[in-house]
Amino acid sequence: MKTVRDILTTKGTTVYAVRPDDSALDVIQLMTDKGVGALLVLDGDHVAGIVSERDVARKITRLEKGPRETPASAIMSSRVTCVRPDLTIQEAMAVMTDKRIRHLPVLEEGKVIGVVSIGDLVKAVIDEQQFIISQLEQYIST
Repeated sequence: MKTVRDILTTKGTTVYAVRPDDSALDVIQLMTDKGVGALLVLDGDHVAGIVSERDVARKITRLEKGPRETPASAIMSSRVTCVRPDLTIQEAMAVMTDKRIRHLPVLEEGKVIGVVSIGDLVKAVIDEQQFIISQLEQYIST
């Protein structure tokens, strides 16, 4: 059964992050530049929060300051659910469904080693199912 580590091996372990005092404008620009839907907010090596496109859309409009003056810490979600790399894809999907989240930071020995999204998990499930189908078709034809 595939694990979160398997996804990171395929996807890569690049983590895009901002600091708590970076501006909301920095958050928006980095998301746009990297084509990602969420960024970790790191205070050193510690995961202080996560900022998603939804956070930006919902929280920035409620603030009195503009995005240049608003720190990432004001728009981030500070309760971050993280997972271990040995979690199965099905377990990771269950966590996301239960918590109603779309991104999971992956920690090993207290350090961030990657981030997986619901899209990464769905792709892995589809790839696994396609492999099984092709194996069954080959078995039937022989």
